[in-house]
Amino acid sequence: MGAKLQNSGIRKTTIEIAEIPVAIFRKNVKNLNIRVYPPDGTVRVSAPLQMADHAVRAAIAARLPWIRQKRHNFARQVQAPVPEAVTGEVHSFQGRALHLKLVERPGRSRACLADAATLELQVPPQTHAARRLRILENWYRKQLGQQIPDLVQKWEPIIGVRVAEARIRRMKTRWGSCNIEKKRIWLNLELIKKPASCLEYVVVHEMTHLLEQNHTKRFYALMDRFLPDWRPSRDELDQWPMARTGQSD
Repeated sequence: MGAKLQNSGIRKTTIEIAEIPVAIFRKNVKNLNIRVYPPDGTVRVSAPLQMADHAVRAAIAARLPWIRQKRHNFARQVQAPVPEAVTGEVHSFQGRALHLKLVERPGRSRACLADAATLELQVPPQTHAARRLRILENWYRKQLGQQIPDLVQKWEPIIGVRVAEARIRRMKTRWGSCNIEKKRIWLNLELIKKPASCLEYVVVHEMTHLLEQNHTKRFYALMDRFLPDWRPSRDELDQWPMARTGQSD
C-alpha cells in the first residue's frame, strides 16, 4: 500500500471510507491506531507493516461511529465562539455548567465558586480578555492538581505500579499520556471540566500503560479487571470536544 516516505521506512497511503479520507501510515508497530485531529477532523491510521489491507479497512470501518463523532465534535468546536471570560458565559466544571460572573474591582485577581451554579471571576478594572482567561485556567489547574494525588494513591496498590510523577498540561487530541520509562503520566487540563468518573478513568488508563505499553488485548483485559465500568467514561469523553480557550499552547 503506497510509496515509502523518504528516509523514514514508513509507507503512506490515502484511502476513502464512507466518504471520509483516511491517511494510513504503515510502520513497525504491533497494533493499529486510529487518531482524528483538529481542527478539520483529519483521520490518520498507524498500521503494522504486515497487517493485510482488508484487515486495516475492516478495523477502520468498525470505528466509523467514533470517527464521525470526533469529526462532528471538532466541527462544533470550530463554530463555537472563542470565550472571553465575561459575565453570562457558561463554563464547565466537573461535568456541571457554571455561569460566569465577572466582578471588576481593585485588588488581587482570583476565581472562585460563588455558589453551586456560579463561577465568579474577580479582576481589576480594564483587565484584558487574555489575562482573564489565564486566571480561569490557573484556577482550573489548581482544582485538578488537588484531585490527582488522591486518585494516584488510591490506584497504585490496586494496579500494582508506582507513578513517579503526575503532571497537567493542555493537549489538543489526547486526554492523557504516559512516559513508561520515567513512570510519569500527563493529564489534560480539560479533564477538570468533565465528570469525576472521566478523570478517574483516564488516570487508571494511563497507569495501566505502566503494565502494558500498547492497546493490546492484555491492556483491555487489565482495564476490565481494574475498572469494569470504564467504557461509559471513555464514550462520554468521545462525545466532548476539546474546549476552545482563546489561547495558544
